[in-house]
Amino acid sequence: MESFSLILAIVVVTALAFDFTNGFHDTANAMATTISTGALKPKVAVAMSAVLNLVGAFLSVEVANTISKGLVDESGIRPEVIFAALVGAILWNLLTWLVGLPSSSSHALMGGLIGATIASAGTGAVHGDVLVTKVLLPAIAAPLVAGIAAMLATRLSYTLGAGRAEGKAAEKGFRAGQIASAGLVSLAHGTNDAQKTMGIITLALVAGGAVSPDSDPPVWVILSAGLAIALGTYLGGWRIIRTMGKGLTDLQPQQGFAAQTSAATVILASSHLGFSLSTTHSVSGSVMGAGLGRKGGVVRWSTATRMFVAWGLTLPAAALVGALAEYVTGFGDWGTALVAVFLIASSAAIWVVSRREVIDHTNVNGVEGETEPAGVVTTAIAAVTPPPAGTVADDLTATIPAPAEVTAKPSATAL
Repeated sequence: MESFSLILAIVVVTALAFDFTNGFHDTANAMATTISTGALKPKVAVAMSAVLNLVGAFLSVEVANTISKGLVDESGIRPEVIFAALVGAILWNLLTWLVGLPSSSSHALMGGLIGATIASAGTGAVHGDVLVTKVLLPAIAAPLVAGIAAMLATRLSYTLGAGRAEGKAAEKGFRAGQIASAGLVSLAHGTNDAQKTMGIITLALVAGGAVSPDSDPPVWVILSAGLAIALGTYLGGWRIIRTMGKGLTDLQPQQGFAAQTSAATVILASSHLGFSLSTTHSVSGSVMGAGLGRKGGVVRWSTATRMFVAWGLTLPAAALVGALAEYVTGFGDWGTALVAVFLIASSAAIWVVSRREVIDHTNVNGVEGETEPAGVVTTAIAAVTPPPAGTVADDLTATIPAPAEVTAKPSATAL
């Protein structure tokens, strides 16, 4: 190691702070459906996810290398550029967490890095082929592939379990399978998302002259990134867990198992290939696919639409903030200090606003008796396709009074 300057230390700390926000922002990816179906208690679920995220961080460095060696030109990057990129990513993570939207932490990081790099060294410093093949295309393909796989898996599970799926033994088996598949998603999340922070820290170390170009992430980087994302995961992003587990659709254990297994398969395959996809996109797609895979199952498209809008805004919004932050850091040390103060103040303000409506493990599945309006699409689908007992459509039809001649009964006094 040649040098380790103050700005480099600030970048590493900021990167680990981003990794922490990535952990609680994406906890829902692994555990939302497991919590919503009651397969695991909330605190147990996030603890298991945290441990497996840490383990997954040590399984591969392919995604880290995509970021540190492939996305941007290392020779034109200064540590301040990495710092500016992280500011854009952290602020987007916190804003979407505040409103409970499961957006992509990965794309927030990519957007911040691209915006800061362009502001510093121009568009030529961004490798467009890597951006398209390993970031943008997987962003589109992942939710589609995971969604179709989850829909088919859900239909298969209900078909094979016809006549037995309602039994306690069958339900217990699906819950056990869901716990195992959720653990696999957590492991996959560690192999993909923890590596992004490893890659960004390694890129900063190269830019600051602390390690040689084309180096793999040092062991201390792997360990610290794994611990940061595990800690964030344990604290739990309860707002996003509520949206993912209850806001998109109502899942039964069979659907939860199908959704988690499909998402884990897609994430692990992409990690092996070095694709920096969004685990949020993959899991969201699989949850919606599982919702549509059950007869009578529906997706709350109002929530899904807001989520899609957030997905589309993630890259450009983080890129814009990253570019502005890079512009300010260009004024020297006082510019960098000003950006750091802005980041801390904005993060504190978002936290204060979040305390107005606290969502934690005690109310993540909603308050007893609290129901969400089904919406026009849900009502229409439920009307033409009667679902099995216990679904949203049953709740709707239960509110329709029976004809008078059916409900009328002789009074006790008449007897």
